Amino acid sequence: MPKINWDKLSLEELKEIQQNATKAIDSYQKRMRKEALAAAKEAAAKHGFALDELVRGGAAPKAQGKPKYSHPENPAKTWTGRGRQPNWVKEALAGGTTLEDLLIDK
Repeated sequence: MPKINWDKLSLEELKEIQQNATKAIDSYQKRMRKEALAAAKEAAAKHGFALDELVRGGAAPKAQGKPKYSHPENPAKTWTGRGRQPNWVKEALAGGTTLEDLLIDK
């Protein structure tokens, strides 16, 4: 690599060098990521797995629970009964409706 006399460069030349170096670093890192991903996929395949299987721990995606409650006027709005109550459930309860009234299978 040639020696550069940094003191003799103008501000514009220094900024241009800086921009070019940043672009070169970004390009290098992108290539390295791509190579690492390809190597990881190859290693996973060698052992009979897909990389995404290993990354998520090999477990199947968590299944959604079966809806237990539905909106009385819009049956497309449902709730499993787990987690926070949707606003429509809160509003129905505040209006005097019971959870039993919202059950899908009564």
